[in-house]
Amino acid sequence: MTARPAYVIIGASMAGATAADTLRREGFDDPITLIGAEPDPPYERPPLSKGFLKGESTRDDVLLNPQDYYRDQSIDLRLGQTAAALDVGKKLVELDTGEKIPYSKLLIATGATPRRLPVSGSDLEGIFYLRTLGDAAALRDALALKPRVVVIGAGFIGAEVAATARGLGCEVTVLEVLPVPLSRAIGDETGAIYAGFHREQGVDLRTNEGIAHFVGASRLEAAVTNSGDTIPCDIALIGVGVAPAIGFLESSGVEVNNGVVVDEYCRASVPDVFAAGDVANWWHPTWQERLRLEHYDNACNQAIAAARSMLGKGKPYAPVPYFWSDQYDLRLQYVGHASRWDEAVMRGTPAGRSFSVFYLLDRRLRACLMVNRPRDQRAARRLVQTAEPVDAAQLRDETVDLDGLGR
Repeated sequence: MTARPAYVIIGASMAGATAADTLRREGFDDPITLIGAEPDPPYERPPLSKGFLKGESTRDDVLLNPQDYYRDQSIDLRLGQTAAALDVGKKLVELDTGEKIPYSKLLIATGATPRRLPVSGSDLEGIFYLRTLGDAAALRDALALKPRVVVIGAGFIGAEVAATARGLGCEVTVLEVLPVPLSRAIGDETGAIYAGFHREQGVDLRTNEGIAHFVGASRLEAAVTNSGDTIPCDIALIGVGVAPAIGFLESSGVEVNNGVVVDEYCRASVPDVFAAGDVANWWHPTWQERLRLEHYDNACNQAIAAARSMLGKGKPYAPVPYFWSDQYDLRLQYVGHASRWDEAVMRGTPAGRSFSVFYLLDRRLRACLMVNRPRDQRAARRLVQTAEPVDAAQLRDETVDLDGLGR
């Protein structure tokens, strides 16, 4: 008698849960095991730095599915368990408990973990990272006391926490080692505009400045910068990026390089192993380059693509990436992916708090950043996807209909 194929998903993340759901929706009725390191069922991460942190939503609000969903779908949800090793020859996942779980096909959806700052005092009470629901709950409770806040890193997580903290009435200082926040992602000019929005809201944003060490007996009392300034504070949020969670794959034979290396079908370098979400470094067949994205939209869509590939129904995964960020009264949206560009064209005005920036390479749109300008998204997505040459002057001219460009 042939054993029923068991599909195992490591990572009860957005990607992992979406993949499990997709397998069931696609008619797979054999065993699925979903392994999660956290004690909470799968949930959405975007609210953690926004509505949940403000106290506007609850734990149940951010859960992807009701508690009984996994039981009803016959998905064996293992919470608080971590993959320790992978034996691809014997097709076994070894957990930190010592248990070994066999699989016929495996999806790696372990996401990423925050990069830690190896500075003196970083273990003091009052220093936070923000990745998990537990992290967000602890930080939310701390912010409710209206503390003095220092944020290390002006990336999107740091900026969203800074905006939320200011909205709650906290005194906020942000330290950013770059001359301009997010310059690598959106350019110096747009990054300076972005910095200005935070300063307008009363954030003490210090660029070209990093953290030297933290001060306190047992609890945080101050942050000392690289230039020697001492900033009294009650809590600090460290947001200096994340790294793909691939430690358990050491010596497994699975190729890793800035994540799990997969092809356009989400297939890893060894048979019957797939990856999706923040941990996946995949080949984009249209752009002919590798991408690893840390966005909600990608986690959902790549998980669907990976699940279908596991079932033998896969198609090349070649999306136009998308993400968003809410800060103050600003909705930032970004479509495409521009690792480099030779021209950045602005449509609208920052003073009006409504503008788009188009990132061109050889007259072809690679990405577009929109601030309070959702109407530009459809045309920008199409222009990125078709890669038709466009005229910069027409992009800049608000009297020109974007929908007519590149047709």
